Amino acid sequence: MKTTRILILALLSFIMISLTIGEQAVSDKNVVLLPSKNDPTVSFRIWFKVGWQNDPVGKEGLANLTAQMLTDASTEKNSYEQILDKLYPLAAGYSASSTVEMTVVTGRTHKDNLADYYPLFIDAILHPAFKQEDLDRIKSQMLNYLENMLRYASDEDLGKAVLYDDVYAGTPYGHTGAGTIEAVKSITVDDIRNFYKQYFTAGNFVIGLGGGYDAKLLATLKKDLASLPVGTVKPVAKPAPKPFEGLNMTIVEKEAQSTAISMGFPIDVLRGSKDWYALAIATSWLGEHRNSSSHLYQVIREARGLNYGDYAYIENFPNGGRLQLPPQNVCRRSQMFEIWIRPVPNETRHFALRAALREFDKLAANGMTQAQFNLTRKFLHNYVLHFAPTTEEKLAYALDDKFYGVKGEGHLKTFRKMMSELTLKDVNAAIKKHWQTKNMQIAVITNNAQAFKDALVSDAPSPITYKTPKPETVLTEDKEIGTFPLKFNADNVKIVPVTDLFVK
Repeated sequence: MKTTRILILALLSFIMISLTIGEQAVSDKNVVLLPSKNDPTVSFRIWFKVGWQNDPVGKEGLANLTAQMLTDASTEKNSYEQILDKLYPLAAGYSASSTVEMTVVTGRTHKDNLADYYPLFIDAILHPAFKQEDLDRIKSQMLNYLENMLRYASDEDLGKAVLYDDVYAGTPYGHTGAGTIEAVKSITVDDIRNFYKQYFTAGNFVIGLGGGYDAKLLATLKKDLASLPVGTVKPVAKPAPKPFEGLNMTIVEKEAQSTAISMGFPIDVLRGSKDWYALAIATSWLGEHRNSSSHLYQVIREARGLNYGDYAYIENFPNGGRLQLPPQNVCRRSQMFEIWIRPVPNETRHFALRAALREFDKLAANGMTQAQFNLTRKFLHNYVLHFAPTTEEKLAYALDDKFYGVKGEGHLKTFRKMMSELTLKDVNAAIKKHWQTKNMQIAVITNNAQAFKDALVSDAPSPITYKTPKPETVLTEDKEIGTFPLKFNADNVKIVPVTDLFVK
């Protein structure tokens, strides 16, 4: 009898501990809610605290592959084809995005279809099948991206990938999300299954739920996700990029019809801080993404017609060629200041590089004027209103607020508030503190790389000619740009064949 009583007490203790763990895993601190009675849709964003930085050495691309195996593959109940057949009449779907520090499973459906949609959505997270045929298909897509699309379809994306790999070499950030060709080929179903068990746990996610949901759905979602395995995830240290001195360049040699240029350096500024919003004003004036009134655009595109656009950033902005507004859920603890020169004619590559660095050098040295400051902060005060027009996007920003620790009203409202509070002195002080032009990493995608390297190292003049007449003011300035000093050491300029990229 005594033995039976002890067993019963032990069982009850085990149950209580299990319930406590489940409650802790889905406590209020791990839930972000954005209810909207007027929204007939329900938006899900389940953020798992795992990304490319968690890829094991030799298995780069594993986080990305695992994410795709959740939402673009079979579950234990349904094949991938059956899932697509069931989602189609609901006019709904779900997907997963994996970035350097975040994996987010996203779904959205009309609330009238929720009863049919939710079981499919939650099943993808809780009961992935990890079938070999799904992995073979997804690996084939990823290898095609690495071997063909990234190398040959978009020199802009290629340049950015090379830049980030160079700046963060030797750190967990130091590879693309798609990994490397050799690593992806080596990844097995067991690798996927073990990675899932290690990181997709009950204590390693944040629930994001928005739109026209009810309390019952939230309770069900909490309960279901609490059934994930219990585990402790060891944090990855914030990356410490290796310092570099002077102007450093990787020239990717390929038969390119034009030259793409990306350049930048790490900055220790994150969203939510006063200096971030101050630098946002300076960055917007210099090169607001896809904004024709920004300064670099006016100098390189508008006055000289060299390319499609010229932009600057203080946060990672992936898929810039396809997006108008900043993406969400791509958070990082280490950011870069970056200038992106969209492809220019090969014969103007040296001139365009000089033009961009000259304008940035002037801004870093002299700061903004009062007129430039007034106009830009007024623009941003109104422009930010367009960043998240839907519940789904607002929910994504709310998750980002949690990542960065932005308190109070959140980033978007803080952004507008700071546009009213910041002064020109604040902005110019932030420029002086965080920006410099002496030490920079540059990635260039072009042909005839050796000739370009020789011109850079010798600091040869880069005169420019036009097919149509230009104002005298432009021609006069061209002479200054064409001889603007760029101090490249031969040892700091390396040439890499495009076929050597992303191999291992």
